Amino acid sequence: MSLLPAAPLPAGGLAEAKLEEDRAALIEAGRLLFARPCTFFYASQSIDQLPPVRGPEIAFCGRSNVGKSSLLNALTGQKALARVSVTPGRTRQLNFFDLDEGRLTLVDMPGYGYAKASKTLKEDWQGLMFDFLRGRPTLRRVLLLMDARVETKPADRAAMELLADAAVAYQIVVTKVDDVKPPQLKKRLAEIDALVKKRTAAHPLVMVTSSEKGTGIPELRAELAGLAA
Repeated sequence: MSLLPAAPLPAGGLAEAKLEEDRAALIEAGRLLFARPCTFFYASQSIDQLPPVRGPEIAFCGRSNVGKSSLLNALTGQKALARVSVTPGRTRQLNFFDLDEGRLTLVDMPGYGYAKASKTLKEDWQGLMFDFLRGRPTLRRVLLLMDARVETKPADRAAMELLADAAVAYQIVVTKVDDVKPPQLKKRLAEIDALVKKRTAAHPLVMVTSSEKGTGIPELRAELAGLAA
């Protein structure tokens, strides 16, 4: 039995929540949703092995070592739901996690742009990754993670282009903000905001998070709750 409130959530997510009560409703919906059980249920290494379509899906992607596994663990409140690899770029499959009995499926995509794993983003995402992005009807949004500590890499820009080519809506999530000082973070966010404004497929609201400190986790949960069934 779901714990989410019966009243409809404000449309448009946090970006459109102009009233404080609307924002509070989204935050509470996110808290309740991610308090529900979340379990790994499927791994796919080829397009013909994808699990059956069930409900809305949110995919997580980004450069290797950007903190995807840590963010998934922080969102769900589980320390080991997604394994943190000691060798960035090793994971070469799509991992599917079920949240609240089908209300939302979280998809962990392989990291890209790690020199020891592959040469180019196109090589990383050829076949399975691009086919998944382009052909999955229940994929509501892709979260493109970017590290707060480093500038936007060519692989990140290439990822944005590929997402646009696949006609996928995506939203940038900045990770590891606890590791940078405020002036550096302000500069980094200004750089990302400028990128977002140039790309129509990018969601205008950039999420800012720290899996270590919990910064931005309630807000990201709220944003995803607005996309759940």
